[in-house]
Amino acid sequence: MSNRLEKIRLQLVTLNPIVFELTDDSHKHAGHAGAASGGGHYVLRITSEQFIGKNTIARHRMIYLALGDMMKQEIHALTIQALAPNEI
Repeated sequence: MSNRLEKIRLQLVTLNPIVFELTDDSHKHAGHAGAASGGGHYVLRITSEQFIGKNTIARHRMIYLALGDMMKQEIHALTIQALAPNEI
């Protein structure tokens, strides 16, 4: 696992994920403006009890908050599937 993938995983450990799948799709975006700036493209599938009773926007905000400054430079695009345990 790359250092950046590991860093993302460590940042999101605060959400106590039950399911955590992270894929680096940066290679699919070679030549894209975001790729030129060094930001990666990732796909995240995460399940957490902390998402219970929260809508999609609230769940995404929780993820962005946990990732903090990584969203400004290291992550150009993040596709998110955030589920509560009763939704899997």
